[in-house]
Amino acid sequence: MEEDKPKVSAPKKWWRKIKQQPYIRTVIYTILGLIMYGMMLDNIIPEQLEVNLSEPAEQDIRAPMTVENRVATEQRRTEAVGAVESQMKHNRQYEEDRVQQVNDIFTVIRLEREQEVEEEEESASISDQIENVRSDLSSSTNADLSDEALEVLLETSDYQFQAAQEAAVNTVHETMSEPIKVGDLQEAKQNAENQIAEVTSLSPDVREAISNVVDLAIVFNVTYDAETTQRLRQEAADSIDPVLIREGELIVKEGDLVTYEMYEQLRLVGLLDEATVIFPYIGLALFVFILIGMLIYFLNDSNTTVATNNSHLLMFSIVFVVILVLMKLYSYLESLISLPGIGFAVPAAAGAMLLTLLLHPKIAIVTSFLFAIIGSVFYNHDSSSTFAFMYGFYILVGSLTGIYFLKQSNKATRILKAGFFVLCANSLTVLSILLMKSIYLNWVELSFYFLAAFLAAFVASVLTIGLLPFIETGFGILSTARLIELSSPNHPLLRKILTEAPGTYHHSVVVGNLAEAACETLGENGLLARVGAYYHDLGKTRRPRFFIENQLKGDNPHDKISPQLSKTIIISHPYDGADLLRQHKMPREIIDIAEQHHGTSLLKFFYYKAKQDDEKQHVPESQFRYPGPKPQTKVTSIISIADSVEAAVRSMQKPTPDKVEQLVDKIIKDKLEDGQFDESDLTLKELNQIKLSMCETLNGTFHQRIEYPDDDD
Repeated sequence: MEEDKPKVSAPKKWWRKIKQQPYIRTVIYTILGLIMYGMMLDNIIPEQLEVNLSEPAEQDIRAPMTVENRVATEQRRTEAVGAVESQMKHNRQYEEDRVQQVNDIFTVIRLEREQEVEEEEESASISDQIENVRSDLSSSTNADLSDEALEVLLETSDYQFQAAQEAAVNTVHETMSEPIKVGDLQEAKQNAENQIAEVTSLSPDVREAISNVVDLAIVFNVTYDAETTQRLRQEAADSIDPVLIREGELIVKEGDLVTYEMYEQLRLVGLLDEATVIFPYIGLALFVFILIGMLIYFLNDSNTTVATNNSHLLMFSIVFVVILVLMKLYSYLESLISLPGIGFAVPAAAGAMLLTLLLHPKIAIVTSFLFAIIGSVFYNHDSSSTFAFMYGFYILVGSLTGIYFLKQSNKATRILKAGFFVLCANSLTVLSILLMKSIYLNWVELSFYFLAAFLAAFVASVLTIGLLPFIETGFGILSTARLIELSSPNHPLLRKILTEAPGTYHHSVVVGNLAEAACETLGENGLLARVGAYYHDLGKTRRPRFFIENQLKGDNPHDKISPQLSKTIIISHPYDGADLLRQHKMPREIIDIAEQHHGTSLLKFFYYKAKQDDEKQHVPESQFRYPGPKPQTKVTSIISIADSVEAAVRSMQKPTPDKVEQLVDKIIKDKLEDGQFDESDLTLKELNQIKLSMCETLNGTFHQRIEYPDDDD
C-alpha cells in the first residue's frame, strides 16, 4: 500500500530526480577534465629564468619544449625562393595570331584588287586604293605598313600576289614557331628577311613589300610564366624544413655569454620573464580533451553499469580523482625531499584494484593507461621532456598486475594476494629501470627504492580494503563480495523461494549453473549470472502452485480456469518478483534480470489453448505476450535462454546428447527469430558458444547412469 512505503528525504528525492538526466554526465566529465587540467598545469608551463644579454649563464639551460624558430625558418625560405629564377614560356598562341594577321592583310588587299577589276571602267587611283585598304586595317598595322608595300601588292600580278602571300605566311609561321626573346627580336626579323630574299620566284619589289609585312608581323613570343615561377618558388619554400629548437636541446652552456641569438631562443621556448607563450596552455587543453574523449568512448562502450548509471559514473570519477591527488602528492614529495625512490611509493594500483572490484576489469585496464599517462606528466620535474615515461611505465605495470590477479580469484583474501604480486611487479620494474639507466647505487640507496615499491603495494592494498565497503554502500555497487553475500542460501529471499516454491528453487539453481558456465565462456560476469538466476523467478512465490515445477501429483489449477486468467497469473511473475526485489532494496542488476528474463516472448501454451477454446473469435497474439522489456544485457539474455532450456530439458523423456543439442538449438533460434536478443548485442557466434556451453553442462547433468540390480535378481 502507498502509506506503507518508506518516506524519502528531500535531498534523496532531488538526487533521484536528476541523477539520470543526460546533462549530469556532461557535467561530471567537464568537472573531471577541469580537475585534470588544473593538476597538470604547473607541470606543463615552462619555468621562467632571469637571463641578461652579454652576461654569463649561471647554469646549463635546455629547451623545455619543441618550438619553431620562425625567424630562422623564414630567412632560409627567403633565400631558397630568391635562388629560383623567373621562368619564361614560349607562347604558341602568338604564332597563330601573327599568321592570321598576315592573312588578314592579304585578304583586305585581295578584296580591293577584286573590287578594282569589277569597276574597271571607273578605275580608282592607287592612292584611293591604298586609302581603302588602310580603312579596313587596324591602326597598329597601318602604322607599320608602308604605302610603297601596299602599292606593290595592289599592282602586282595575281600570280606574284598569291606567291607573295604564301611566302609571307610561311616565313612568319617558321620564324614564330621558334622561341623569340625580347633581345633576339631583331635577329629573328633579319633571319626572316634573309629567308624572303631567297624566294627567287618573286620580283625584288614584291620581296621588299612582303618583307615589310613580315617585319611588322614578327614579335617576341617568350613571356614571363608567372604560374610556373610561383609554383617553383613555392616548392622551394616548402622544401625548407622548419628550424626547430628541440625539447632537451642545450641552448646556453653554463659560463657562456648569452648572445642575441641565444636570447631569442630562450624567449621562444618561454624561459624569459617577459615571454608569454600560450601554446602550452592550448596543448594541455587538447591533451585533456583527448583523454576525456577516450574515457567517454570506453566507458560508454564498456557494457557495464557505468555506461548508463550516473551514480556509478560519479563513483568512478571520485576514485579517479583520488588516485590523481595521490600521484600529484607523491610527485611533490619527490621534488621536495631528496630521498631515493620516494616517487615510486605512489599507490596508483589502488585505483585499478578498486575499479576491477567495483565495475569491470576492462574499465580498470583503460583507466590504468590513463593513470600512467597522467602520472608521467606529474613526475616530469627532473626531466627535460614533458613525459617522464619511467614513472608512467612503473604505474602501468603495477596497476595491470593488480587487475590480473584480482580477476583470477573471488576469495576474501584476494586483495592481499593481489597486493603481494603488485609488490613483486613493482620491485622488478624498479630494478629494470635502475639497471637500464646504469645508475650505481649502494645497498642503502637500493633498499630505499625497494622500500618504496613495498609501500606502494601495501598502501594500495590497504586503501582498497578500507574504501571498498564504503563505496559499495554509498553508490550501490554490485561487487563480487556483494554477489557472494547474495548467493548465500541463508538470504531471506532465497529461503522464501526454498520454503514456498521448492520446485522453483531447484529450477533456479540449475538455471544458475547453465548461465554461469555460458557467461564465463563469453567473458561475461558468471557470478552475476548465477546470483541473478537464483532470484529471477522470485515472483512465483506469490502463487507457487500455478507453476508446474511446484505442482504435486499432477494437480494443475490451470485446468479449472480460463486461458486468459492463466495468462494473467503467469505473465505477472517477472514483475511481481521485480517489485519484491525493489522492496528489499536489491541491486538494480538483479531486479533487471527478474523483470527482463522473459522479454516480450509469447506464452504459447495458453495462447493456443485460447484459440482452441474459441475458434470462432480471433485471439490477438499480443494479449499473450509478456510486456517486456526485452533483455538489455548479454547476461540477462543468457539467463533467458537457460530458463527456457532447463524447463524444456526437464520435460524430456530419456534425454540424449543429440536430443539435448537439437532442443537447445531450437530454443535459441526461436528466441532469435522472435527478436528477443535485439537489445542485448549478442552475436551469432556468441549464441553458438552459448549453445555449446549449455549442451556440455546438460550432458554432464543427464549423463547415463549404471542400473543397479534388484535384490531378487
